[in-house]
Amino acid sequence: MSRLIETLAIGRVVGEVVDSFTPTVKMNVTYNSNKQVSNGYELMPSVIASRPRVEIGGEDMRAAYTLVNLSLSVRVCLYVCVTEDFVFVSWKIMTDPDAPSPSDPYLREHLHWIVTDIPGTTDASFGREIVSYETPKAVIGIHRYVFILFKQSARQTVRPPASRDHFNTRDFAEENGLGLPVAAVYFNAQRETAARRR
Repeated sequence: MSRLIETLAIGRVVGEVVDSFTPTVKMNVTYNSNKQVSNGYELMPSVIASRPRVEIGGEDMRAAYTLVNLSLSVRVCLYVCVTEDFVFVSWKIMTDPDAPSPSDPYLREHLHWIVTDIPGTTDASFGREIVSYETPKAVIGIHRYVFILFKQSARQTVRPPASRDHFNTRDFAEENGLGLPVAAVYFNAQRETAARRR
């Protein structure tokens, strides 16, 4: 098992959100131009308030990706899909698998963002946003936020889900013929404590 997959398994992203997969594309997620997301690291809510920059590696601009961002009782998932023909189709999704709280994630998974038609070797800003970015709000406990990237086999018409709550990454991938992810990364966040008044 690769080191990347091990960290995703330790964070229960592999298992609870997606099945085990082989990473084949590099994906970098950066907030505020300088806070790169690394598996299992904690980011402060003030840092993740604005939409991140998501860069997709690879060697073929004709490839297309789908990015999904979600939270699991405060988790986020990102999915990107790639095609090998000259179709620029991709998805980016962000979800929260821990919503509304890690101890009672009855809204699992919560969808934060979906971007499609992302050309390879570019970033998510070149894609088509079908579910707008929702700022993560970790109210109770530590939440996991996941970005997952899928490779598409052909041009697709992907429909946004009916609701952000109770989103299911596996079902979404199956319904849209995305297969297993090609990249994933997650971070943790929790509510920032306010300064006490004296």
